[in-house]
Amino acid sequence: MAHRDESVQSLVRGMTVIRSFGAGQRRQTITDVAGATGLTRAAARRFLITLCDIGLARTDGKHYELTPAILELSQAYVSSATELEVVQSVLRSVSQEFDESASAAMMDGTDIIYVARAPSRHRIMTIGLGLGTRLPAHATSMGQALLALMTPRELERYFSTADLTALTPHTITTRAGLRDRLDRVRRQGYALVSEELEIGLRSVSVAVPNPDQRTGIAINIAAHAARVSTEEMESRYLPALQKAARHIEFAL
Repeated sequence: MAHRDESVQSLVRGMTVIRSFGAGQRRQTITDVAGATGLTRAAARRFLITLCDIGLARTDGKHYELTPAILELSQAYVSSATELEVVQSVLRSVSQEFDESASAAMMDGTDIIYVARAPSRHRIMTIGLGLGTRLPAHATSMGQALLALMTPRELERYFSTADLTALTPHTITTRAGLRDRLDRVRRQGYALVSEELEIGLRSVSVAVPNPDQRTGIAINIAAHAARVSTEEMESRYLPALQKAARHIEFAL
């Protein structure tokens, strides 16, 4: 881990500005960015102007938005991570089998970040999901599957910074409640989340066995809760997901 006194804080703040753009915040004013990042308006303005100067953002004079050139930041990782091509291929097969969305994610801080996805024909979430989408780990099945892999020390570090916000009335919002859930995930080998992230959304996830835990990955199948019961998730979807995880493990 890099020493804090060696980090370039202007780069850290610049990345914070970039990350403030997301679902529901695609176009922002300087005031919006300052509020989302904790920067002053003057600092937010300088970062936004810099992003515009290098082509990563654009403005109409009031609102700012990222440009497709921002994808270049992840291109080096994606192009070198050939294992993601394997994951994408397996997810596509799972999605086609059930006509449901299948995704893969990794931990990044207290969030999960989507690294592969095979969407279904029908949209099941109010927000759009794609590569790079971040969601709070505690409210997602993939997040819980990955949190269950953590050592006690890693989990303590997670809890020291995690914001266990209630996203629906079903979201787990206490450390004790989440610890109990993670204990169950470890015992049963999968995580099933029902309407904890968004009302109407149900998903089941498994972690892909990987001796290199630095690149731990989880895969899931998500469906509308009105269409697929928890029992069907466990009896039909889970075995296929576990088989997909073994395929990925073998291929890698």
